[in-house]
Amino acid sequence: MANFIFLPILALINLLFLLTTVHSNSFETKATQFFNSGHTNNWAVLVCTSRFWFNYRHVANVLSVYRSVKRLGIPDSHIVLMLADDMACNHRNPKPATVFSHKNMELNVYGDDVEVDYRGYEVTVENFLRVLTGRLPPSTPRSKRLLSDDRSNILIYLTGHGGNGFLKFQDSEEISNVELADAFEQMWQKRRYNELLFIIDTCQGASMYERFYSPNIMALASSQVGEDSLSHQPDLAIGVHLMDRYTFYLLEFLEDIHPASQANMNDLFKVCPKSQCVSTPGHRTDLFLRDPRSVLITDFFGSVRKVEITREAVNLTSAAEQPVEATSIRKEPKSEPLSYVDQLPVAEIIHQKPKQKDWHPPDGFILGLWTLILLVFFKTYGIKHLKHIF
Repeated sequence: MANFIFLPILALINLLFLLTTVHSNSFETKATQFFNSGHTNNWAVLVCTSRFWFNYRHVANVLSVYRSVKRLGIPDSHIVLMLADDMACNHRNPKPATVFSHKNMELNVYGDDVEVDYRGYEVTVENFLRVLTGRLPPSTPRSKRLLSDDRSNILIYLTGHGGNGFLKFQDSEEISNVELADAFEQMWQKRRYNELLFIIDTCQGASMYERFYSPNIMALASSQVGEDSLSHQPDLAIGVHLMDRYTFYLLEFLEDIHPASQANMNDLFKVCPKSQCVSTPGHRTDLFLRDPRSVLITDFFGSVRKVEITREAVNLTSAAEQPVEATSIRKEPKSEPLSYVDQLPVAEIIHQKPKQKDWHPPDGFILGLWTLILLVFFKTYGIKHLKHIF
């Protein structure tokens, strides 16, 4: 009888030991994944290369990514923002000092705290390459420098008009995929990055990463060679599109990411399939040393500090200090566990229907109405009664 009682107890002990081992292995796997990247700081270089009002969407693209990386923890001191045109202050903008990425006009991505480092005619191929390679004049302020090192993970995002093997800057010059690949090689040789994520939203974007040859680079593009990258969210009030399709769905994906998210790069590759983008997004991972499944989104889009946990007690008091009396010890109230919350209800804003706008007469309506009144008056009374009006 004792044996019959002992066997279930032994089986229960083995089951508990197995569950503990599985949990421990799962914890160790997550910890290994957490410390695997080897980076200690994050940087972002965000570039809009287009001028003129009809390229409003390219400025909105960059500002949307800028807002997302700031929300996830990368400070302005680690972001180099380059805008080729200032749409917020354009005289055609019906709402000055704002840039919107959605037709409901509720999410102003320009915000109150945007720090533009290079603007207008400062956005050139030369300045962009100098920022990447660190070849800047000594007088250049820190805010315009990429002060990265060999422990830096860098996000580089480009948007504008491009073609097979080139990206235009301000419709006056262009950078080729060979020049960009050589700049990344200089960065690697000068130990300016640990890992680099390159994203480009432009026509034939995949052609820009075909010539890359430096290690630890992962690249994404909104379209393949021979394809156009299409716009999205047309707004009839201002007469332009507000965003490009790929960046729109990228922003929608990033809104569900918080600093503790476990989403990885494979999830990012699935953003904007051809059924949504119309073009075919592409990616390249053969130069990257880690498995994309082990690379968290926050390794590039966030600034998560790595913390090593120790089970050993650490004495922070010196031997000369007197022990604290028991009566002076205050009991601290138990704090509730903290959790991340959205700063703005962006998910709700994106899926809202646009509000009905107040009706305004179209241009020329008032002038046409007065012309009609004068014609009716002349037809009825003739020109001799014109003195009664003036």
